Amino acid sequence: MICAGIDAGSRAIKVVLFDLTQSRVVAQGISDQGVEQARLAEALYDDTLRKAGLQRARIHSVVATGYGRHRVALARDTITEITCHARGVHQLEPYARSIVEIGGQDSKVIRLEEGGRVRDFAMNDRCAAGTGRFLELLAARLGLDWPGLAELSGLSRRPAVISNTCVVFAETEIVGLLADGVAAADIAAGVQHSIATRVTAMAGRALERPVVFTGGVALQPGMVRALEGALGFPVQVPPAPQFTGALGAAILAGRAA
Repeated sequence: MICAGIDAGSRAIKVVLFDLTQSRVVAQGISDQGVEQARLAEALYDDTLRKAGLQRARIHSVVATGYGRHRVALARDTITEITCHARGVHQLEPYARSIVEIGGQDSKVIRLEEGGRVRDFAMNDRCAAGTGRFLELLAARLGLDWPGLAELSGLSRRPAVISNTCVVFAETEIVGLLADGVAAADIAAGVQHSIATRVTAMAGRALERPVVFTGGVALQPGMVRALEGALGFPVQVPPAPQFTGALGAAILAGRAA
């Protein structure tokens, strides 16, 4: 039985096709989010099916999650991203007790009970300073793409201190640091440290281990190092950290059918 999960996130749409009988991912796809969310989600869904050699009729059920989930017309049901991330992470890391998810426009800290059930969570969706948006602004300011930013931050030897907690003022601070001759690598590492510090502070208290780091920002090695530095211990990163929400939605689609 194959089910589909569609994560209509703020910056990207992700689709996962999951075979519940064999407990494996059949195919997955990702595309940039845009104004026409319903059309983009449907196009990505069909493209993912095509790559897997499947027809829509083969899909038992579809569940949508993410901030744009209610605009995904082809979904049979919708489930919150908190629940879907928890289920997706539990599939990949059954012993996980905490999740740090940093996406393009929000960040989440989710605590799990045994069995992957959500105990509680905290979420930041009002300030870009603790999200991937801050890194996007930094990359644009430095004239870099996403891989280039990851490579640059790895060259830092002394991360800069970013004191402003508002991304608008922080961007002005970055301009000042560049004018003062601070190395771009140190500024990049400093921004990553700032994001990690804000996210761990949002947790409010120590996170129970193992901690799994998910979201597109987890693809930045410098962010992994920054988060581990803020927490004081290692974190686990799944092979495709940006797909955990869609994976959870696909698995839960089997129950919703």
